[in-house]
Amino acid sequence: MAEWLIEEGIGESRAVQLSGETIVAARIEWPGVLAAGQVEDAVLVSRHAGSKRGTVRFASGQEALADRLPADASEGAALRVEVTRAALAEKGRHKLAQAHPTSAAPRPAPTLAARLQSEGHAAKLVRQFARCDWDELIGEARLGTAEFASGQLTISPTPAMTVIDIDGTLPPRALALAAVPALAAAITRFDLAGSIGIDFPTLADKADRRAVDEALAKALDHWPHERTAMNGFGFVQLVARLERASLIHRLVADPTGAAARMLLRRAERVNEPGELLLTAHPALRASITNGWEAELARRTGRTIRWQIDPALAPGSGFAQAIAP
Repeated sequence: MAEWLIEEGIGESRAVQLSGETIVAARIEWPGVLAAGQVEDAVLVSRHAGSKRGTVRFASGQEALADRLPADASEGAALRVEVTRAALAEKGRHKLAQAHPTSAAPRPAPTLAARLQSEGHAAKLVRQFARCDWDELIGEARLGTAEFASGQLTISPTPAMTVIDIDGTLPPRALALAAVPALAAAITRFDLAGSIGIDFPTLADKADRRAVDEALAKALDHWPHERTAMNGFGFVQLVARLERASLIHRLVADPTGAAARMLLRRAERVNEPGELLLTAHPALRASITNGWEAELARRTGRTIRWQIDPALAPGSGFAQAIAP
């Protein structure tokens, strides 16, 4: 497998694996939010009598669901906990991060590079990725879609699971088989994990269902997971360890914040001389902190100017060089 390339962006760390100019796997991490591996002291703010589960609040004000609580821990007690899963945003619901008590020393969450290396991957920090389809990937994640020959995947984070629907013009068996490579690619491109339900076309013939099961097993043999066989309605469930939000979950959680980070990334890549003019919707402008703007000025060595345009879509913005 190709090594991971990592960009330390403004407000965001990004990692990709490339095949030529195509991203085959990607991850995003946003600093300042609870992340797996973080150990910190928190306060138990709620707990039902007799339950081993409750809610803890960190100094940042963020909360997490904690399990394995000691029997004598009451509301208001200080607890040292380790975060095991980041918060997730889904359509109609926001899931808190998860944590459990620990005796380990406090530590920040691992960096993206450290996390990848701990998983056995080769990872290299770069100033910017080689030419690749990052913009296209983010556009697909924002829409929750992935195209393939004669069809499309629609990916929807729901409270129960991430659901992938398959639609297309081919006959059911051919469509299901054509979708398998696209499914395997989407899982790693969007960094999907947890419980994933795939709604294939209904296949009445057991031999057809078995053919799709075998194709899916082969396509996903590099990705640690468990999988059910396709049922008579064309449904398959995948389950993989879940520690972090996928690209799609992040864009659902904060689409304007994601767009702001994208604008800053584009601004860093403006090559023409001059001051930087950022044109954006007011909501996008409001989501860019003073610290982010100062970091953009430091990295580029330019004066930053703004043009606010309410006629733009909230997630729209562009950067260009202008004469001082």
